[in-house]
Amino acid sequence: MSVPVPQAPPGQPKKAATAAWIGSALEYYDFFIYGSAAALIFPEVFFDESDPATATLLSLATFGVAYAARPVGALFLGHFGDRLGRKKIMVFTLILMGVSTFLIGCLPTRDQVGTLAPVLLVLCRVLQGISAAGEQASANSMTLEHAPPHRRGFFTSFTLSGTQGGQLLATLVFIPIAALPDEQLLSWGWRVPFWMSIAVAVVGYVIRRKLEETPAFEQQAAAEGVVKLPLAVLMRDHWADVLRVVAGALVASVSTIFTVWALSYATSDSVGMSRSSMLWVGALANLVALAAIPLWATLSDRIGRRPVFLIGAAGSAVTMFLYLWAISTGSYLLTLLLGVVAFGVVYSAANGVWPSFYGEMFSTRVRLSGMAIGTQIGFAVAGFAVTFAAQIAGPDGDDWSAVALFTAALCVPPVVAALSARETAKVPTELLGEHEPRKAAQPEKVTA
Repeated sequence: MSVPVPQAPPGQPKKAATAAWIGSALEYYDFFIYGSAAALIFPEVFFDESDPATATLLSLATFGVAYAARPVGALFLGHFGDRLGRKKIMVFTLILMGVSTFLIGCLPTRDQVGTLAPVLLVLCRVLQGISAAGEQASANSMTLEHAPPHRRGFFTSFTLSGTQGGQLLATLVFIPIAALPDEQLLSWGWRVPFWMSIAVAVVGYVIRRKLEETPAFEQQAAAEGVVKLPLAVLMRDHWADVLRVVAGALVASVSTIFTVWALSYATSDSVGMSRSSMLWVGALANLVALAAIPLWATLSDRIGRRPVFLIGAAGSAVTMFLYLWAISTGSYLLTLLLGVVAFGVVYSAANGVWPSFYGEMFSTRVRLSGMAIGTQIGFAVAGFAVTFAAQIAGPDGDDWSAVALFTAALCVPPVVAALSARETAKVPTELLGEHEPRKAAQPEKVTA
């Protein structure tokens, strides 16, 4: 019989949500400035300028490298997050992201050290990926387990609105940088946003070191002990839900296509929009998303996770087609309007609800592992979606309809995952993930 989870101390749910928001904003500021730089600057700084198309393709591939590193980081950080607690992982991931991003700003260019430059860039990008693998899963687990049962959707959404805040901050920082003369931009200007990330380690540590561990994790550790091998228990009791999370996480392809490929396409010679104007599209879309995400999440607390997630996943397949079409017309006003609708409003439905939707599929003893491994495998595919998009867009990089169909196809698995999942919005916290009886042989009880 499950014992009800004790309520978090007064104010702790808000404190956990705030820490998740600020930490995610700071962390994903680092992550997204790389995406902007990979689309606009790195092809000329780190790759062979004599072949612009190949240089762009290779630069976008380095964006995907971090996503390839994420599943490895998820295995490592998920394991220790379910054994040592959510707080320790939250602090570690933030520091790692801040340091690795700062180092990118210090790297020599191809003109200075030749092919060593892109190698060092990839190494730093791998560190970013490992950090991101544990960030959202630990922050989501922290906020979900601190939240009142009837408001888990709202509180966990702060992690994703923080992510959008980080993307907004990264875009706003890049707008004046992108406006610099090319000589200054390519010599020192692009480095400034990366150097600013050193504040991530300092601010993040101050915010997160004062958090309390969640009541659910402490109760689990005290009553049964932490699981010695979370991955083994996860694959035994929750393998179907891990597959659902992997499929659901493919919806993140909408974000990477919008943030990176569409930016590169719109500023290419075939369309000719300015870098600064397109960065403003991203900024305004993320500003709208900051308001839309908690509203969608609050709606999911009332009507359920599945219908809201389905609106975001299925709707994004349609609205991303319209957004890429708008770019192809060369109309900036139309591009701005549909960009805000597609990314700021519709995609926010899936983006705002998945932290609670995925987290509620797992029990406390394997929640961080389940979310980390499931999401990061799906996100790995989403990361390389940018590279695939660059290839299927044709030799001139302007076949937007092929990219739109590709993005729509990647929205199908999330729809199937949501339709096959259980509705968990009204399930008590202590019963989450307990849809199957536990095996008679219990995992070894160990201390954290």
